[in-house]
Amino acid sequence: MANPFPNNTKALPQAPSPLTQATFQRILVISALAVVALVLAILLSLIISSFPSLKAFGLNFFFSRTWDPVSSRFGALVFLVGTLLTSFLALLICLPFSLAISIFIGEYFREGILSSFLKQVTELLAGIPSVIYGFWGLFVLVPIIRGLQVKLGVLPYGVGIFSASLILSVMIIPYAASIGREVIALVPSDIKEAGYSLGATRQEVVTKIILPYARSGIAAGTLLALGRALGETMAVTMVIGNANILPRSIFSPGNTMASVIANEFAEATGRLYLSSLIEIGVLLFLVTVIINLIGKYVIQRVTVGT
Repeated sequence: MANPFPNNTKALPQAPSPLTQATFQRILVISALAVVALVLAILLSLIISSFPSLKAFGLNFFFSRTWDPVSSRFGALVFLVGTLLTSFLALLICLPFSLAISIFIGEYFREGILSSFLKQVTELLAGIPSVIYGFWGLFVLVPIIRGLQVKLGVLPYGVGIFSASLILSVMIIPYAASIGREVIALVPSDIKEAGYSLGATRQEVVTKIILPYARSGIAAGTLLALGRALGETMAVTMVIGNANILPRSIFSPGNTMASVIANEFAEATGRLYLSSLIEIGVLLFLVTVIINLIGKYVIQRVTVGT
């Protein structure tokens, strides 16, 4: 019998040879190991450069409030508290807005001109340089905060922990909102339709079906936003007040680990002074790693409980 498809028969793609598969696998392994080696190299170089400070102050460096370059007495507690306070306060301010944006774009208006416009605006916030946020905060937000402080009977610094947290919250909204939007949009429609068929309202479907289903992705977006807030430097430096004191309230001036390094690294002439700044970098590195590990553990528990 003649071939019914004499001219349209195409050769099936051949399976890759074992040598090609082995080469590809080696490339993947080498790439993964290179990333691990790079992280370890950064950490090791920071630790080696901070040896003079580690030798001079020991663990007391992490619990001391004193930062006095004149007398060569250094401690990182003030900057550790400032970093954690601004980051977590910014996260608390950011969460309601990012979650609302995620639900609005991911569920209520998934398509159309309005949805496209909101997505572009949200993504634009992530692309604005941090120095622009700093200028906006310094010339627009700080006078507003100063007026609020006058009404509350607080010393009207304007700059401080609260101002830096507000700037950070605006900067990290796109990270949490974008991931939350994508995860909410991926919730299977048959699950939502089952809720509607049982008589649930749209609000009940969102709160009792969509959010529980997408909570692992929302938690991942929150973790990404927190990591972005921990390492922010320029915008925070411009509005936090750069005071090397332990803040007494959220309106007090303060400093963060990233901002003190940016402010004083060029002025660090003594070996111990420079080493202390590098040790603050090591502390920031470790804090970021610890918070990411805790966040991944929380995401894993949330995912298992879904």
